[in-house]
Amino acid sequence: MTTVMLVYPYFRPLNDRSIFRFPPLGLGYIAAYLKQHNISVDLADCTFLNREEALEKVRSSDPTIVGIYSMFTMKDKAIQMAKLLRENCKLLVAGGPLPTLNSAVFLHDFDVVVNGEGEETMLELAREVEKGADLSRVRGITFKEKDKLKSTPSRKVIQSLDNIPFPARELFDHQAYKNYYAKKFGYTATSMITSRGCPFNCDFCSRPIFGNELRIRSAANIVDEIETVQALGYERVWFADDCFTLNRRRLIGICKEIVHRRIRIEWECLSRVDTIDREMTERMKQAGCVRVFFGMESGNDSVLTLMKKRATTKQAKEAVYTTKKSGVQVGAFFIVGYPGETNETILDTVRFASSLPLDYLSFTLPYPIPGTPLYDRVKDQMITSDRKEPTRLRLTEHKLLYRSSFSEDKLKFAIMKATVQFILRKYLGKRVYRLIGTPFESLTDIMFKLIR
Repeated sequence: MTTVMLVYPYFRPLNDRSIFRFPPLGLGYIAAYLKQHNISVDLADCTFLNREEALEKVRSSDPTIVGIYSMFTMKDKAIQMAKLLRENCKLLVAGGPLPTLNSAVFLHDFDVVVNGEGEETMLELAREVEKGADLSRVRGITFKEKDKLKSTPSRKVIQSLDNIPFPARELFDHQAYKNYYAKKFGYTATSMITSRGCPFNCDFCSRPIFGNELRIRSAANIVDEIETVQALGYERVWFADDCFTLNRRRLIGICKEIVHRRIRIEWECLSRVDTIDREMTERMKQAGCVRVFFGMESGNDSVLTLMKKRATTKQAKEAVYTTKKSGVQVGAFFIVGYPGETNETILDTVRFASSLPLDYLSFTLPYPIPGTPLYDRVKDQMITSDRKEPTRLRLTEHKLLYRSSFSEDKLKFAIMKATVQFILRKYLGKRVYRLIGTPFESLTDIMFKLIR
């Protein structure tokens, strides 16, 4: 009998940004799909395990196939795990964003790379291994044949997401997640994915798994899963969709269904600034939404055009105030030092971000991800191709991966300046800010321009 072990090689405690990434739900969906088709499957989520514990869990299951997930920050750990498990299975499979974009890097140590969505492909792989492993019959994979890479025809994305079973949450350590979130945030939380694909083409965004075609789950199906999450003892849901509010009709339907079923659960989501209106935010508040995060990225419209955001600072400001008026908290993400920026455009972002009545504010440096236009533009200036998980304090965890016209120190100074201005505005009030904050702004504007 074919047995499958799926591995998520995270290997470190979650950090305070962990709510913006989801626990390995992608593997949870694959596991549930395999179980639905009578394939024996287990999952090693390494978030709360050390390497030895993870290896023991995998080896003790005596798997036929080991599938290891990798995104851009996990490459080294994924390859290391593959080397250590080489003798413990018949087939080593890599999947996730980075293997999909760069199969060759992984096929030194893996037998197969799954390209794109993994549910149907992993099922076919498991069945082929049972029958004798004729890999060329499986669509959507890359493998080595006589030392040459061979890719089979691509697989169409799954259209009806309601037909995919809910993730196999029984394979996760719920108590570890609940304990962590309760201690760190004061509530227990888990994630849900209610759509796949994003129709926008932001310059810095990579979507090798779900692609550009938006596919959505129905409101009833989503609320059914919310009830299963609530039954597990979670108090809050993080909707991990690229943009939860893209389909207005569906969003209102979800809110209505939550209210109709009298479900009492809090939730948060990501949104675009051009997809929000007052009726939506009021219904979201009524249905338990406590916070919305917007990827604003810049406070300068010309830079937003460079980023291909298809949104404006005016829309961003209106979205913040509309959401706040409905009693929902607002968070925002910004990027500083984007290729093509100037001192003045960076200062525009600093002023804009620090002036908004936000409840959460985050800044990053540009991260060129393979497969994006941003990466193509700076790949010849790359200092390192490896983006590591941050291990230091928040301000110093930013790392500039390419030779930029701005130094890393200069951009970190801009982030520090914006953060201080934001805090001062938030807690001092307008009158006191004029006495303290305005001189700080003027002085640090000059300092920023002088830093090389």
